[in-house]
Amino acid sequence: MLLPDETYEKRAVAAGHLLAVLRAYDDFLARHRIRPEFFCRYREKEALQKRLGQVIEAASRSHFDANSAGNSSSSRSRSRSGNSTSNSPDASSSNEAVHLQQRLRSLSTELVTLRNRLHVQGTPAPIKNAGTAVPCPTPAPTPQPVVPPKVAPCAVTAATLKTESKTSSTTAVTPSGGANLEDLIHLEGPLTEDAVMKCLQTRFRASNFYTNVGPILLCVNPYRDVGNPLTLSSTRGLPLSNQLNKVVQEAVRQQSETGYPQAIILSGTSGSGKSHASMLLLRQLFAVAGGGPETDAFKHLAAAFTVLRSLGSAKTATNSESSRIGQFIEVQVTDGALYRTKIHCYFLDQTRVIEPLKGEKNYHIFYQMLAGLSSEERTKLNLDGFSPSNLRYLQSGDTRQDMTEDSNRFQAWKQCLGVLGIPFLDVVRVLAAVLLLGNVQFKDGKGLEVDVNGDAELNAVAGLLGVSGASLFRGLTYRTHNARGQLVKSVCDANMSNMTRDCLAKALYCRTVATIVRRANSLKRLGSTLGTLSSDSNESVHNQAEVTSQHASTIGGSTNAGSKSMAALNNAVRHATDGFIGILDMFGFEDPQPSQLEHLCINLCAETMQHFYNTHIFKSSIESCRDEGISCDVEVDYVDNVPCIDLISSLRTGLLSMLDVECSIRGTAESYVAKIKVQHKNNTRLFEPKSVEPRLFGIQHFAGRVVYDASDFLDTNKDVVPDDLVAVFYKHNCNFGFATHLFGSELKALYSVDKVPRGVSFRISPTSHTDLLNGDEPVSTLTQDFHTRLDNLLRTLVHARPHFVRCIRSNSQETPNRFDRGTVVAQIRSLQVLETVNLMAGGYPHRMRFKAFNSRYRLLAPFTRLHRTEEKFTEDCHLILQYVVDLISKHHNPSVSTSWALGKRHVFLSEGIRQHLENLRTDKRQKSATLIQATWRGWRCRYRWANVRREKPVIIANTPKANANITNTNTSNRTTGATARPRPQPIAGTPPPDPNEKCDQKIIQQTCNLFGLDLERPPPVPPSRSYTVAGNTKLGYPQTRMMKMSFPEDVNSEGPVLLKGETVLVVGASHRRGHLVVEHKHRTLHVPFQFLELKQGVNI
Repeated sequence: MLLPDETYEKRAVAAGHLLAVLRAYDDFLARHRIRPEFFCRYREKEALQKRLGQVIEAASRSHFDANSAGNSSSSRSRSRSGNSTSNSPDASSSNEAVHLQQRLRSLSTELVTLRNRLHVQGTPAPIKNAGTAVPCPTPAPTPQPVVPPKVAPCAVTAATLKTESKTSSTTAVTPSGGANLEDLIHLEGPLTEDAVMKCLQTRFRASNFYTNVGPILLCVNPYRDVGNPLTLSSTRGLPLSNQLNKVVQEAVRQQSETGYPQAIILSGTSGSGKSHASMLLLRQLFAVAGGGPETDAFKHLAAAFTVLRSLGSAKTATNSESSRIGQFIEVQVTDGALYRTKIHCYFLDQTRVIEPLKGEKNYHIFYQMLAGLSSEERTKLNLDGFSPSNLRYLQSGDTRQDMTEDSNRFQAWKQCLGVLGIPFLDVVRVLAAVLLLGNVQFKDGKGLEVDVNGDAELNAVAGLLGVSGASLFRGLTYRTHNARGQLVKSVCDANMSNMTRDCLAKALYCRTVATIVRRANSLKRLGSTLGTLSSDSNESVHNQAEVTSQHASTIGGSTNAGSKSMAALNNAVRHATDGFIGILDMFGFEDPQPSQLEHLCINLCAETMQHFYNTHIFKSSIESCRDEGISCDVEVDYVDNVPCIDLISSLRTGLLSMLDVECSIRGTAESYVAKIKVQHKNNTRLFEPKSVEPRLFGIQHFAGRVVYDASDFLDTNKDVVPDDLVAVFYKHNCNFGFATHLFGSELKALYSVDKVPRGVSFRISPTSHTDLLNGDEPVSTLTQDFHTRLDNLLRTLVHARPHFVRCIRSNSQETPNRFDRGTVVAQIRSLQVLETVNLMAGGYPHRMRFKAFNSRYRLLAPFTRLHRTEEKFTEDCHLILQYVVDLISKHHNPSVSTSWALGKRHVFLSEGIRQHLENLRTDKRQKSATLIQATWRGWRCRYRWANVRREKPVIIANTPKANANITNTNTSNRTTGATARPRPQPIAGTPPPDPNEKCDQKIIQQTCNLFGLDLERPPPVPPSRSYTVAGNTKLGYPQTRMMKMSFPEDVNSEGPVLLKGETVLVVGASHRRGHLVVEHKHRTLHVPFQFLELKQGVNI
């Protein structure tokens, strides 16, 4: 049946009124530049608007057809059939319209509520947000919010509704992010995953690989330099970015102003470019605070990284330069200047030494050594005839190699060992012994002892390590047990002997790496007052300084004067050691097939770093707002990965704790997997793989699902070196001092007791001597050692102010300049970039104490209006923010929220207002500095002008005769020699002379008269010589020289660039210290002499 006409009219008018109101609110949002995504159901509203317009149009068409059918009396039967066919769609359409109208009313109510809460840009409404968040003692009057105009009820045609709804839906969703958008918080339009991806892809195509999200930096790896060893030396030719420079400058600024340690934390999946970014950051840090790449400290650190990259990186399935060792580079900075550097290493992948996965490689140094050794060196090391294809520790992986590239890298590695003062032959003897150990195979013999397959290799290994073949054989095949105080020797079977052989290979390699790190950290720096720590302790200099300070304070606490002096000493020590800037390059998330225990530890480290990020960015912001009663319009729904961390590392029920228990009871891999599945059967993070293999289990990590194979978990976890094998390298039995040094702490603890060996075991990784005093206690497992090192790292990071750099890989095939959306989207979701942008754009990610805020930004407000007392800090903060917001509203039209709020103890700031505060502060300081310099220079010129006018006759009389007279007389006219170089200033910090040690004035006067010196004025510094000395030959100017390296290093800088290998003309010495004047293409440049070398075969 047909509905009455008034029903269609009422519903059409009501629907039209609702749509008109919603359109008015859309105009309101667009006019005041409010981000549409703040309306949490914006898309649903757009879809309902469009659907309602279609329903009203269909209902109107049906009603028109029905009326025309009822008026035609000649065809009643046809109208009845038409009514019967159109009755059902009319009723269903009307019911749907009513339902949609109800939903639109609820959406409209939500929009009105949101409108009242939103901070409107470009209007006086920001003061409302600031004034109503937390009332101040003297709050400012709250202005009324801007209200959109009311729309009178009117009938709107269906065609108009349909057209306007389509227009609003298309214009509201279109983002406008381009290649010049350096910060994602300035994205216009709805903040969606697609908008972020489009912006990153556009910037990637424009070769802009660094994008900010407020203070957080996103770095997309373009793979433009695949094969680069990623050291300080190999990255010197790469261009530096302004974004990385800002990160370093901000860290140096905060460290110099506050004295607190700073930590630049790089995170991302394996192959995302963390090592590449860390080297660029270190270069920037040396440029800002370390004196540049020509300093001895930089060259020393570059040599250390060249050595460690070859020893600690390997090819994996997804990354050809994967770092298999975690590094924390600690740079001590005092008063803005680099003090010393230190490298902390965490958790070397040990299993890779003996068995790389299929399709992967062992550590790079083995392939480089085989390619770079000369024939004589190969003969000395017993490596003749060996290649990656016939060495068992290498042949299980990828055996392909680039001989030329590996040989060049090995020669550079050899030179860097010399820079560090490490004997080259000692290191390669150990590495060759590790390779040859893999070809020593033990098999069960007919008697008690095992047989050796590869006796020549065993003797070669013994010769390389400086021991006899028989003693090494006994150390590998015999085991001493302590049975109730009685020492019992037993013969190992072939399986146990092969496991001991692999443990020795891993121990030799790990301890060699640790020794090189310790050696690199032990070299003294200029101005160093404290000794460095060993690489084993994993403690920072910051912790050692606290212990030293506490000890000093206890010694001097007897008297008041003594306590004051010791307090001053403590402050000096803390000032000299606290201010480090650390660069953390830890493991990235991995999903190899199959995944082993090392990969579980690596992914746990990635989970921990992700939790550290969540805590500092999301959790701290949300909890601080809740504790101080601040209501934030943006609710960030981030994914907390604490359940996954608890699954792996909880104290009793964690997977690693259960693994230690299983190792202690000598269980099996099957029983271990069965126990963890029973213990965590209700845990959603633990899942059952598709395969029915009883040794497999899966974990849902923050970056994806990973299936682990527990077949070798128990053997890897309890890998130890028996004391029977360690005793072989005692100094009385071993003539190779480097091998004895590798087991120095263990040998010292072992031979502190008469009975040797006595059935104890030691860790594969090196351990400090203090931890080995109780050698009879059970040795720690691999997971326990990993937990200890990770806890020490977190303890260091907790006391530092973090700066985050989030690295993203552009594709999974290492293809240059290829942006794979699927790969990038998966990382965007796992790193929670969208949630971070949402928080930075509309939340309160920053908070400052009232006193700190007032101290930093009080220069922005009028000086006469500030109270400048501690009791009035809150009012001063309110005044500063109100003044800044008024200034922004007058001169800027911000696209992001500039909201702020005053809490109980903190000032809460959005990222938009923080950026404006920093920009205004920088401009104010720049203008003030310019004014101060201009005033002082004006006074100086006016002061000097009077002296110039008095000396004008002397200057006019500057003839050859007058000059001769001036030279022969010791008068004040000596100052007219304008061409003489200025006398260098005394070194700052030189102590004044002791008055008791002064010489007799008569002797000084007689000496000056003897040599023709003037006591009043020192002799002038002689001018620069007009020649240089090469060997025993004087070479005058001009000279033809060749560029040793490009100048300036940043090839993207403005001005002329001298490229490496280019021939230039040197015309003389520069007035700058250590520079030469170079003429190139009709331009004069001042170039440091280190960048130039004499061209061979050119006589000048």
